[in-house]
Amino acid sequence: MEFKTVVFYFLSAILVYAALRVITARNPVHAALHLVLSFFSAGGVWALLQAEFLAISIVLVYVGAVMVLFLFVVMMLDINIDRIREGFWNYLPLGAVVGLLMVVEMGAILGSQYLGAAEAQVPQTAAGVSNVKELGRLLFTEYVYPFELASVILLVALIAAIVLTHRGAKKTKYTDPAKQVFVKAADRIRVLQMPAEKQD
Repeated sequence: MEFKTVVFYFLSAILVYAALRVITARNPVHAALHLVLSFFSAGGVWALLQAEFLAISIVLVYVGAVMVLFLFVVMMLDINIDRIREGFWNYLPLGAVVGLLMVVEMGAILGSQYLGAAEAQVPQTAAGVSNVKELGRLLFTEYVYPFELASVILLVALIAAIVLTHRGAKKTKYTDPAKQVFVKAADRIRVLQMPAEKQD
């Protein structure tokens, strides 16, 4: 078996495992860590297929923004942050395993450049045409309907998140700062003249 095939099956197995753990883990921190691992593994598969733009995009965009996404989820779902911080050392072993697997995957991808594993039989673009330009052409011509469908699904998810987290209008009194600035003392304070009473 070629080294290229071994690396592919290795990355695919980790990708499938991490994806399953994302939807089965009850702890949101564990799910986020497995999501990072799944994105990183998918980037390794793209790099193995010589899709440099997709590999870099999925690592920079998704892996770089997944923690921000997790923070938004924490804020929307009102997750108890203090309770999560208390179990920080419980998450350390899983985080170390995820980091170690990412290092091993990166080493396998970089090592494949020297062992000829990156020479995959994939369609090549014409000379002088960049991968980004070709990807944009395919995305907005042949795959325009799936692209629009994905946009609609993301929009529906965004609207659903807003509806689920909306708490309604707050019943608070609004004070106009302009009225407070031009108010006079006579409008707020009234001095009453009361006759003194003498007790017998």
